[in-house]
Amino acid sequence: MKNIYSCLVAIFFMGLMLIPLDKVTAGNKDRSGQAGASELLINPWASSSGWGSVGTSCTQGLEALYTNVGGTAFTKGTEIIFSYTNWLKGSGINIMAFGLSQKLGQNGGVLTAAVMSMSFGDIQVTTTNSPEPIQGTFSPSYMNINLAYSKAFSNSIYGGIAIKLITETISDATATGLAIDAGIQYVTGEKDQVKFGIALKNVGAPMHFSGDGLSFRGVIPGHGNDNDQFTVEQRSAKYELPATLRIGASYDFLIGDMHRITLAGNFTSNSFTKDQFTLGLEYALKYYLQLRAGYTYQGGMFNSDVAERGTVFTGPSAGFTVSVPFNKEKGSGIGIDYSYRATNPFQGTHSVGIKLNF
Repeated sequence: MKNIYSCLVAIFFMGLMLIPLDKVTAGNKDRSGQAGASELLINPWASSSGWGSVGTSCTQGLEALYTNVGGTAFTKGTEIIFSYTNWLKGSGINIMAFGLSQKLGQNGGVLTAAVMSMSFGDIQVTTTNSPEPIQGTFSPSYMNINLAYSKAFSNSIYGGIAIKLITETISDATATGLAIDAGIQYVTGEKDQVKFGIALKNVGAPMHFSGDGLSFRGVIPGHGNDNDQFTVEQRSAKYELPATLRIGASYDFLIGDMHRITLAGNFTSNSFTKDQFTLGLEYALKYYLQLRAGYTYQGGMFNSDVAERGTVFTGPSAGFTVSVPFNKEKGSGIGIDYSYRATNPFQGTHSVGIKLNF
């Protein structure tokens, strides 16, 4: 029965991957102004972002929380990651991410918690009446708190679900929302070298801002005077979350016991922006070194006008991981990750991370 179920899942994933590319429609760019919480589309982890977040089918452990939450089920014990990202170098935007993934016994699944915080530095306060920046500064911040559970349902099928608390804050207004991610990875082949994955991300109710920043003092025209002012609270328009569907496949070329080359592909369907195709390649020297590179394409990518291109990212990404194992049998060790994502304008996006496995 398990073999039949595994075959059905494999056929399902293969069918998804074989959808003709010319039949896939691009994201609805005409609705891009209706979307918010775009920080949910940012991969804060240094390792998986090094090859364009292509690992929907093959990223395993805590970093799979972004690409496909089902991959967190591969956590062997305890995994801790701290990552820092200099987002669009020169813009003054920084991202801090911290995560913990813990295996719950032999058959208890894996519990993962992570926090991503995005800061924009100090911004000078101006108003229509006082356009000069003489009223001090404020510091916007975005934060996503993730809680996920994943489990191996068989030797081939791994699935998971995550709940995200989203907060966006400025000095006098705040927006809060909830989103859900779900994903499955399917592993097959004589040496588990063939992998498929599908993930649905950022599904949730619309968000809206509220707070003192949306109120003002006013009077009813023709009634009363300036002494009869009252507070008027405005309602902000709701905005939807940037839901995405990710479909990926990968193949491991195993060369002896020391070398691995993984070729991975991914298609991302965005609800409000252009769809993306990503191709990535990773070379691994046993546990000690991984080198990776990727290229992400979307419609208009080669247009010199950023507005027409729809993104500051120009496609290429690259990165590496250097690891020192403590116990090879248990998979414990420490690793340092780095990734670079090319942009125009700005000076690229740089991420560095530290990973601990126990």
